[in-house]
Amino acid sequence: MPEITVMFFLVAVLAIIFAGVSKAGFGSGAAFASSSILALIVEPGAALAFMLPLLMLIDAVSLRPYWGRWRLRESLLLILGGLPGVALGAAFYKSVDADAMRVLIGAISVAFVAWQLSGRLRVRLVKPREKADVTGVVAGVVAGFTSFVSHAGGPPAAVYLLGRSMSKTEYQASTVLVFGILNAAKFVPYAMLGMVTPASLTLDLMLAPFALLGAWIGVRLHHRVSEPVFFGLTYVLLVTTGTKLIWDGLT
Repeated sequence: MPEITVMFFLVAVLAIIFAGVSKAGFGSGAAFASSSILALIVEPGAALAFMLPLLMLIDAVSLRPYWGRWRLRESLLLILGGLPGVALGAAFYKSVDADAMRVLIGAISVAFVAWQLSGRLRVRLVKPREKADVTGVVAGVVAGFTSFVSHAGGPPAAVYLLGRSMSKTEYQASTVLVFGILNAAKFVPYAMLGMVTPASLTLDLMLAPFALLGAWIGVRLHHRVSEPVFFGLTYVLLVTTGTKLIWDGLT
């Protein structure tokens, strides 16, 4: 369980609200920044375990406003691949130490920003077109794996979903459904690995109102704030925290 200090509380509250806003309003793509931020001040495994129940809470309260507005076929394909991806992530987690996790989380953070800012590559990847079912399953495997090791399943899922000619709300609703199920599936291996404990759950309960607040804000900002503004801030956070995590892990 993370040591409860004023610094931890302040950083945790900001990270939790940010995660709620991202998951409930902007497709989950940037929610993993919360784990990257927390990993700067606590051991990465503790940061991941601490955030998981709160992410599950955000998923649960986000289902109602987007209920039934998802693209079911695409969502099911991602879930089908995502569940074995979670199992792969659990096997990987058992074989690495905290510094390796810092480097991995940092690298995923920086790579996400690089992908988003690479306009030509992004257009090629997300250009609307028909894709075989196997593409959705493969994207799901990658999403399940990165979701387990860094709560960063959003980017690989986005590569697939954004190529399916979805509306903004269909995309948002699909991510809510997919990661609601994948996050719930992650809880069992997190607990079996000793990452989630009664003490960490007690801390989660104390900070749960901030997760609800973030989700409430996110749903309301979904139609009111442009994605470039929100993700611009996210890119700065991810590059800063990602670079710091890589440095810490290597040194």
